[in-house]
Amino acid sequence: MRRLFAASTLALLLAAGAAQAQVDTASVDAAVQRVMPEVVAWRRDFHQHPELGFAETRSAGVITDHLRSLGLEVRTGVGKTGVIGILRGARPGRVVALRADMDALPVQEATGLAFASTATGTYMGNTVPVAHACGHDMHMAMLMGAAEVLAGMKNQIAGTVVFVFQPAEEGAPPGEPKGGAALMIAEGALNDPKPEAIFGLHVVPGRPGSVFYRPEGFMAASDRVDIRLKGKQTHGAWPWRGVDVIAVAGQVVETVNTLTARTVDPTTTPTVFTIATINAGVRYNIIPDSATLSGTLRTFDTAQRDALVARAETAIDHVAEAYGATAEFGVKQNAALVFNDPGLSALLAPVLTEAAGEGNVNPATPPTTVAEDFSYFQQVIPGVFYHLGASPDGVDPATSAPNHSPEFSPNEKVLPLGVKTHVLTALRFLERS
Repeated sequence: MRRLFAASTLALLLAAGAAQAQVDTASVDAAVQRVMPEVVAWRRDFHQHPELGFAETRSAGVITDHLRSLGLEVRTGVGKTGVIGILRGARPGRVVALRADMDALPVQEATGLAFASTATGTYMGNTVPVAHACGHDMHMAMLMGAAEVLAGMKNQIAGTVVFVFQPAEEGAPPGEPKGGAALMIAEGALNDPKPEAIFGLHVVPGRPGSVFYRPEGFMAASDRVDIRLKGKQTHGAWPWRGVDVIAVAGQVVETVNTLTARTVDPTTTPTVFTIATINAGVRYNIIPDSATLSGTLRTFDTAQRDALVARAETAIDHVAEAYGATAEFGVKQNAALVFNDPGLSALLAPVLTEAAGEGNVNPATPPTTVAEDFSYFQQVIPGVFYHLGASPDGVDPATSAPNHSPEFSPNEKVLPLGVKTHVLTALRFLERS
């Protein structure tokens, strides 16, 4: 009900027409080109110095110094390492937010770039390689560039732009109850001033220069699933003298796959339930007394998700019981459904076309089962999240390395477009009342 009310109210506001003269596209283009050497340098610096979630201290420092140099109001330490920049235009008006994520991944980079990461970090108590294998280095640099462009247009702006640099988008690190977006919201990131709308972007495989999104459900809700099985240890030669958790684990995987394929209508909404890790045992001839499994559930419908979780828990308990084992089943949400506000989505289509050019924007792309905690911002205020195609030149997007791959290497040629989409979405939103 809240979404329908917000969407209808927003549509009335947007329909009221322009309240101030528009900043012309040519001026935006020229300002974006002037800042591009800095944007490229920031991107490469962030790429070479990646940091894991809630450890983005160096990145936050670079961002903070830049925003302060532009004369923005800056709040630091919002959500541990998050940064908020506030640009107040020359005249009062509406408030809009732009968001970029900051964290890297525990991935060994294999891009071959001259500025490839050799950094390490601590993850689950272990020293691991760290790399910007999801493009957040691009996101930080583009939003820093947009802040510089918009700060240079301050005298032409009626209203306020809030720049949100968010940590830990990849989920709450082990031991942390909340990820970056949820923690920033809890600590007042969207208060004083409170934005009326928020926009964000992500680089993904796709034709360079293309932009795509959809109204309403765009990116899946994501849950982490953890299963712990308890059996009875025995010699591998005498399985009947124990309780074989390895056999139980195999049946659990089959059960999860069957439940998804046979109890969910595939014509309604996409649903993916994957068991991705199985850990058990220390020796080839000993059946262990316990096993742990973990996986991910991706859904687009809350009721459907809840029903599947309930069926899975019941079925896994029954599988364990049949073997004489016990099962503990846990689910933790990493991201909610990315729900693009319909009114804002309609506003955004011509703005993105203004930025990317005719034929380069698809506002009706199919939903995707990857997830984004930008969704939590959208639960507080209306927002739209969109994707920028960023495959390397000459590489088929269908076969280019995906996000989270060691070979993921987004095309720097899309950096100007990312800066420009940020700038124009903020300007065109503020120019309406």
